[in-house]
Amino acid sequence: MRKESSTNTLNRNNINLNCGMAYTLDLIGGRWKPNILWILMKNGKLRYSELKKSIPDVSERILVLQLRELEKDGLIKRLVYAEVPPRVEYELTNDGHSLKPMLQIISDWGDVHRPKNGN
Repeated sequence: MRKESSTNTLNRNNINLNCGMAYTLDLIGGRWKPNILWILMKNGKLRYSELKKSIPDVSERILVLQLRELEKDGLIKRLVYAEVPPRVEYELTNDGHSLKPMLQIISDWGDVHRPKNGN
């Protein structure tokens, strides 16, 4: 976690206030967030274990951190059911669902421009 008074954080906050693209990329950027969002878009509400199975290469620690950030940013919601054993599910918020057209375009662009055969 970065200090809120660091130059880097202050610059990021300033850019995010003045540039919608930077703000969006800050919310969904990183290795796992787009993947998490896409899986929830395709599958709807999922339990933590189902999400983990869908992204086998992510560590549990990183998955939890990314889910917390997405929840803090209002893109997903965490639903806790008062059961024994406890059951936790994740689903997209309305803001999360609104990302679908943009993520689809990004995915399509990557499919077209990704190097073929390791080139």
